[in-house]
Amino acid sequence: MADEPHILLVDDERDIRGPLAAYLGRNGVRVSKAEDAAAARAILAVHGIDLVLLDIMMPGEDGISLAGFIRATTAIPVIFLTAKAEEMERIIGLEIGADDYVTKPFSPRELLARIKAVLRRASNNGATPVHAPEASGFGFGPWVLRVGERELVDSEGVAIPLSTGEFNLLHAFVTHPKRVLTRDQLLDLSQGRELAAFERSIDNHVSRLRRKVEADPADPKLIKTVWGGGYMLAVDVRRI
Repeated sequence: MADEPHILLVDDERDIRGPLAAYLGRNGVRVSKAEDAAAARAILAVHGIDLVLLDIMMPGEDGISLAGFIRATTAIPVIFLTAKAEEMERIIGLEIGADDYVTKPFSPRELLARIKAVLRRASNNGATPVHAPEASGFGFGPWVLRVGERELVDSEGVAIPLSTGEFNLLHAFVTHPKRVLTRDQLLDLSQGRELAAFERSIDNHVSRLRRKVEADPADPKLIKTVWGGGYMLAVDVRRI
């Protein structure tokens, strides 16, 4: 049916994907399945998806990294599925932008109710989850980050050049304003987990960004350090 929600189920365990997809299908939900993040990205590129059910612990790119990509590029709601019940995993998942969190083993009936609740909230909030067009720019303080041109523009309309790493990092900040983002989360959002060994590169990029956007890089007002936490874009962001 055309009004059935289209769910993307991303889990590397076949024993979960198959039965859960079958159950949801019997209950008015259209399901596309992906065994890893690469397959999920391919599906997201060509299909209108209303919600993603996403396992956190997967080989290769993990669920938190994929959720960061989904949150940065779409308005599609995300529900995490995970075997880990630790509070820290839950906090990290929700900070990165998940809409709900379900611990394995779970009741398919309860999960279906959570799916409906998240979709209902998205609809009530006026969100358009299916491939919401990305903003052409993000304004913060006196600056505008132009996405298509991949450039930073000041209040006088003068473009400030950005390296690829600087643009990706700044894009992560403007799409997650007023949130504390750890270095690992910033790596996930801006470069991918394959570069996680080079964590100090985040500090270097932040320092370079501050020299470009802060009136006084030694006393930053826009990109703030949260000791023991990471970094935060501390101002409101407006979509342009």
